[in-house]
Amino acid sequence: KVFQAVVSCIGGDGTIYIIPKSFETALNKLMAEIQNTFKGLGLLIPYCWKKGEACVVRGSDTVWYRAKIVEVSGSTLQVQYIDHGYIESIPQCHLYPTTFYTGIPPFCIPCQLYKTLPVGNFWQQDAVDYLQELLKNEEVEIHVEELPDNPWGKLSISLYFGGMSLSSFMAYQKYCVAEDCQDIQKLGVFEGDLSPSYLLQPLPFPGETFPVTVTHLVSPKEVYICLDSSGNLTKRSATEGAASHDSESLNKALKWCNKIVKTLPHLTNFKKELPCLAEYVDGLWYRAKLLSITQLVPVQILVQFVDYGTYLVAPTSRLRHIPCHLLKYPVQAVRVLLAGFKPASDDKNVERIPYSPEWSLKALWTMVDCVEGKRLSASILTVSPEVTISLYGDDKNLVHLKLIEMGLAELDE
Repeated sequence: KVFQAVVSCIGGDGTIYIIPKSFETALNKLMAEIQNTFKGLGLLIPYCWKKGEACVVRGSDTVWYRAKIVEVSGSTLQVQYIDHGYIESIPQCHLYPTTFYTGIPPFCIPCQLYKTLPVGNFWQQDAVDYLQELLKNEEVEIHVEELPDNPWGKLSISLYFGGMSLSSFMAYQKYCVAEDCQDIQKLGVFEGDLSPSYLLQPLPFPGETFPVTVTHLVSPKEVYICLDSSGNLTKRSATEGAASHDSESLNKALKWCNKIVKTLPHLTNFKKELPCLAEYVDGLWYRAKLLSITQLVPVQILVQFVDYGTYLVAPTSRLRHIPCHLLKYPVQAVRVLLAGFKPASDDKNVERIPYSPEWSLKALWTMVDCVEGKRLSASILTVSPEVTISLYGDDKNLVHLKLIEMGLAELDE
């Protein structure tokens, strides 16, 4: 069985407590009911607590939770929150004994990684801390491998985060040995001399109108577009539906990669077009490809962010190996030429685009204003030798008409 779940906590012994997504509505309903039933403080009169006894606990967030007594020691009790898994020492005044809700099974499931042996036969504290930091409150994919011998035992699972196997990842980190590690290659850090490459984005058919966003402008005529998954044109083609799903899955996978990026090796191979992860100026890591070495001392590399089209010159410290499961998502940004206009022959603006001097900087900034943050639509005219499109603004007019009005471009039949 395969299902989505949220990791509620990691036990001190490495037990992974998960709450299946399908349980969330019922759990929220029960929590609301408990809040309505129990108000105010816990039990203030002396009470003889017993190990295993059911109770409700007023947590540090002042919310009441179902729990059970794990250990009794003087005025402090060790309790386990049965719907979330974590264990905490709580003063007696924050507890209330109850037989309410005991007929409802716990919503969280204790799990262990299937055929995975921790170093030293038990999970070391640094491994438990790492699992907690990596997984707590995160949504993951669970593959049930083996049921426990008794109903209160641990479920044996394979856990995947952002397309990566947790067992393989922890084995790569030397925290454990995973018997079934055939997918350890998915980490992509064992690529050696292989030369992976990105998949190209499939495009809608010529003549079809589809929603897009412009992610980068090279000149008024040469831009990078992304198929806009949020577009509300009445009919979405299969291509756009697939692009939308890819974009969401890619964003999730990249979020996980940003959590583990320090464990990925730095690049040592600087082959042109090589896929990698690169750190952008916002401190986040994105998919990129190497274009050229711009400086040797210190080494500076020109990279392009393949899902946006933007460029960056980066030191090697901001480039890392890309896990190869990130290569299965097509590049999100497509380079296109805009049809229907050309630079104005009488444009008197002195400031020109250095790498494209036929265009003035004023024309570039005007085009930026026409497309930035706008809901645009496009229609492909030709795909060879280069993808050429007509680009329309949110008023359904061609975006380049503004440049023609201002004398910064002229019509090109």
